Amino acid sequence: MTRRSDPRTARLPVRDIVAQGELLAFTPVPRQCERHDGWTPQRQRTFIEALADTGSVAAACKTADMSQAGAYHLRRQPGADEFRAAWQRALDFGVQRIEDVAMDRALNGVEEPLYSYGALIGTRTRYNDRLLMFMLRNRAPERFADGRRVSGMGGLNAVGAMQVERLKKQWREEWEAQQSNVSCAEVQASIDRKITAMRRRIEAKQAAQWAKLSEETREAWTRFVALRERDLDAQAASEAARALVNITPLSDGPWSTPPGPYVSPEPEPPKTEWTLKDEGFDP
Repeated sequence: MTRRSDPRTARLPVRDIVAQGELLAFTPVPRQCERHDGWTPQRQRTFIEALADTGSVAAACKTADMSQAGAYHLRRQPGADEFRAAWQRALDFGVQRIEDVAMDRALNGVEEPLYSYGALIGTRTRYNDRLLMFMLRNRAPERFADGRRVSGMGGLNAVGAMQVERLKKQWREEWEAQQSNVSCAEVQASIDRKITAMRRRIEAKQAAQWAKLSEETREAWTRFVALRERDLDAQAASEAARALVNITPLSDGPWSTPPGPYVSPEPEPPKTEWTLKDEGFDP
């Protein structure tokens, strides 16, 4: 049974053009002291090579026999500009190698073992149609995007569209964070400015319309406004007088009927029988 190598851990040979060209053409990060178990120039080049082969920082650190925390710490050190640039170029190259492996799996499938009652009886090849369509849309979006743009991004491939969507989400979160810092006073001031601008536009429009009217029309309009106010005031006064006339007294409650004359209570008769509990008992 043939097993395919995992691109995340397999050590693939670096192409000669990359090894001799821009990928390894970087100045190693200078160290204060040279340690045999530290980030020596050779280990830095080994790390970049493995990163280009696998596209995985973890696998590259394992190849260089160094920790991931140490790699990121080295990347932040002064004088690591060329090392960071080589790191990025190696990641780009590693992504291309991973795409090649994914395309190979999409075309040729993956062999899976078959078991029966715990015993290996053979293998079968499983094909992933979704992976195949993803790779086709990624590498030829104009031909395999169902005649439409990928995520509305024109000629971008699937990876580029995903990056744009990620940036949109990031920009949205940053915008919302900025909006959350706005105080209530600033929001109120913004609303007041908008209302003032709207009022000025309406007043300017009304003034322009009034300027177009003739003198006769203006007098008629002024007379109409005066008569309208007079009629509305008369109607309001009539409704108020009608409301006063139609007031009815309450039917329930302690004041529904007028109180009568005051009647004093009758005095209690003198007590003739006494018990032991009565005060002043004298047998």
